[in-house]
Amino acid sequence: MADFKHVSVLPAEVVAYLAPRPGGIYVDGTLGGAGHARLILEASAPDGLLIGFDQDGQALASAGERLAPFGKRVVLVKRNFAFLEEVLAEIGIKAIDGFLLDVGVSSHQLDTVERGFSFQHDAPLDMRMDQSAETTAAELVNTLSEEDLCRVIREYGEERWAKRIAAFIIKRREETPIATTLQLVDVIKAAVPKGAWEVRLHPATRTFQALRIAVNDELASLEKGLSGGVRLLKKGGRGVVISFHSLEDRIAKTTFRSLAQGCKCPREIPRCVCGNLPQVKVLTGKPVVANEVEVSSNPRSRSARLRAVEKI
Repeated sequence: MADFKHVSVLPAEVVAYLAPRPGGIYVDGTLGGAGHARLILEASAPDGLLIGFDQDGQALASAGERLAPFGKRVVLVKRNFAFLEEVLAEIGIKAIDGFLLDVGVSSHQLDTVERGFSFQHDAPLDMRMDQSAETTAAELVNTLSEEDLCRVIREYGEERWAKRIAAFIIKRREETPIATTLQLVDVIKAAVPKGAWEVRLHPATRTFQALRIAVNDELASLEKGLSGGVRLLKKGGRGVVISFHSLEDRIAKTTFRSLAQGCKCPREIPRCVCGNLPQVKVLTGKPVVANEVEVSSNPRSRSARLRAVEKI
């Protein structure tokens, strides 16, 4: 599994905001190629502990090989990071010093044609990060109602042509099931008027993003994982999230701001009666982005946005 390729984004920034230290306990909720995990382990040497989550069996196997030199300082878990609270309770960890969530699809998943994440190559329409999961993108495309397809594409893909794409999908699947990525690409290209195609964005980009998010329940997982991670943080512990599109970044921003606000009373009430106290301090007023050097060497880092908080 050493061929699992994924270039970790914002590596220096992750270490700076997470601030790993010797003896600390850290969670990497999206292990991927283990690039960030290795940096966390190095910075927390000689006795820092890392619990690495990934629902992708290929990623976990590759990470296990790459992190083998760190021995018992690494615990690997094949679960979605949404369940980090439950998993840590099972292994007897009650509090952590930091967590990292680098959400979205990995370079390896995009580049592995048969996984069906990419619209650039023909492959089964799959998109499951956890390949033991039941629902594939093909099942959604061929079974959802036109209304639900439109909702998924519009809400998760922020696609202005969602209604038309959904209608074209319904018409095509009545003739024959849509089973492969390029079959779906053909439908999308037919649905989106050529005059509306964007110069730097493939017309299928937003629909593929929407289906991937729906198949893997990514937004709900992010909300649960962020909230659970913050609850587990020790005082002074830090949480870092890296997102790659506006929906994920909005969830991170909203969640962190809400936890930093404390009081939830209506503004017209003269004094607080809810008793809610701020749980975190936001460390990033604006999202941290990759510099020009990183973008030139790793173009996929262009859309990365990092946000961080500290438990108070």
